[in-house]
Amino acid sequence: MPPVDLNTSVPHSARIYDYLLGGKDNFEADRQAAAAIVKSSPSLPISMRANRQYMARVAHYLAAERGIRQFLDIGTGLPTSPNLHEVVQQVDPATRVVYVDNDPIVLVHARALLTSAPEGATAYIDADLRNVEQILSSPEVKQNIDPSRPVSISLIAVLQFVTDEDEAHRIIDGLLAPFPAGSTLSISTVTAHNPQAVAAAASYRARGIAAKERTDAEVTGLFRGLDLIDPGVVLVNRWRPDTDPVDDVHVQMSGGVAVKG
Repeated sequence: MPPVDLNTSVPHSARIYDYLLGGKDNFEADRQAAAAIVKSSPSLPISMRANRQYMARVAHYLAAERGIRQFLDIGTGLPTSPNLHEVVQQVDPATRVVYVDNDPIVLVHARALLTSAPEGATAYIDADLRNVEQILSSPEVKQNIDPSRPVSISLIAVLQFVTDEDEAHRIIDGLLAPFPAGSTLSISTVTAHNPQAVAAAASYRARGIAAKERTDAEVTGLFRGLDLIDPGVVLVNRWRPDTDPVDDVHVQMSGGVAVKG
């Protein structure tokens, strides 16, 4: 692998996320940005953990209850257990997962995402979610995703960085286009219904990181043409909780899961 420029003097959303989850793959610029963001949004670390738990519940549901056996996870972030492949391969070790991210430090640590059960497979693509054609035409997708079978596309905690709705729809429509009915789309993104979430998004923007909060109606609009699965678009802690849910006041992300008809 050629040398990777981590650009450690500039805060990056994935490394801020890592720091707030208690990880070690971050730098002083990320920690300073995180401290400033948390000052205006004290519940952000709790919200990020709730979002991670949401990802795991959604992945388990799709594998165990809907029988999905191939996953395309875009905006993966730094490896944090449980990773998506760990969740779904507990249901069926033959499940195949392709991860996508464009953060250089995620690329450095991608080997932690490639510890597949021998019956299945994991792969990693270094690409931006806006470059749909690069993702779908990559060898990793062509070798691991069967376009004749349903696939789960995950956009977890990433669409807040796509601030133009037309572009968000272009990305979603393009990702789903090659795949058959029964494929699913999972989203979580920053909610406009929590004042701390609005403040956190403003803090990201103040540090040069594009960020947008969305109303529930706007998040629902991201699923246009798809069939939302109950309970629809909700705060992530309220999506089919399997334990006592986190208090709503701490949760800054909403999301949902929908099926291609």
